[in-house]
Amino acid sequence: MPLRPVPAPSGCSRRTFFAAGGGLGAASLLAACGSDEEPAGDGGNAAAGPFSFLDERDQTEVELERAPTAVVAFTGLAAALYDYGVEVAAVFGPTTLADGSPDIQAGRMPVEKLTVLGNAWGEFDVEKYAQLNPQLIVSHYYEGFDLWFVPEERLEEVEALAPGIGIEVSKPTLDQIIDRHAALAKALGADLESEANAAGIERFGAAMASIPDAYFEIQQATGREYRVMAVGAWPDGLYVANPPMFNLLGKCVELGVDFVVPDDPDQNGYWELLSWENVDKYEADAIFLDIRTGNIDPETLVADYPTWAALPAVQAGQVYRWNGEPIYSHVGGAVELERIAEGIGAGRPLG
Repeated sequence: MPLRPVPAPSGCSRRTFFAAGGGLGAASLLAACGSDEEPAGDGGNAAAGPFSFLDERDQTEVELERAPTAVVAFTGLAAALYDYGVEVAAVFGPTTLADGSPDIQAGRMPVEKLTVLGNAWGEFDVEKYAQLNPQLIVSHYYEGFDLWFVPEERLEEVEALAPGIGIEVSKPTLDQIIDRHAALAKALGADLESEANAAGIERFGAAMASIPDAYFEIQQATGREYRVMAVGAWPDGLYVANPPMFNLLGKCVELGVDFVVPDDPDQNGYWELLSWENVDKYEADAIFLDIRTGNIDPETLVADYPTWAALPAVQAGQVYRWNGEPIYSHVGGAVELERIAEGIGAGRPLG
């Protein structure tokens, strides 16, 4: 189960920016990253002046003479840019479902209007990509992978056509990652001080405050400990999420929520796989079920998996939703924190 699971072209140079582990704090990123020039007045898709942005895969800076207008992005990253007012030339990664409706990774993008280079793991149409004359390709970066959803065997070919940027999403905190996406949007021409973006930033702050408000209100009202568990449900078993490895869950833990921490996660550290016969290994008052494509839906779990149906949280109707790969915009982060706060507030300690 994945986490869900060349020479530079002319006009581009790369140089060392700063050593791994150093750099700016999250609070400084919005002000310090991207071009200092004012965005062009074209809807936020072209910034004036040169473009410079850190590729976090190898801690080097990608520099272009002008801000790129032909940007190709991983779907989830494109969805974050879209929330700030920046549209891309094409996307790759989970974008549409079999019926044509949006995958959760597409966020609020109008998927029917998107050029899609690949809709699943291992898919990437390099020929179609080349025809776009791309100037930049951007994706997420997880330790142990490269550009997320770019097939490893095609990576050199892809980056020979346009420089690539990876944004680290496996180690920084949720708000740090969102700041990096906002900074990229700014470098590509977004106006972060627009009314819509200012409202999104305010909403994110309120959503963060809603987590401890909901959690401690329940504890205060009941006088009992309240423990929750985040899982993914697949045919081969129940995957118990390791909170520190998921920035959304890690933020909730930071805000005071008591999540189950699996004692035997896999070698990558993200999940502990429980057979369906052993899904009662951990006690939890409420369960958050991953809603990404591929997970078994709650109705099927109750109907076809009796050990799941017997869990106290399931019997109490305290199964809620979470998203293992949020859209990393302020609006996207707010949506996921609000979803978790709503679930926490609807549950109660059991027993």
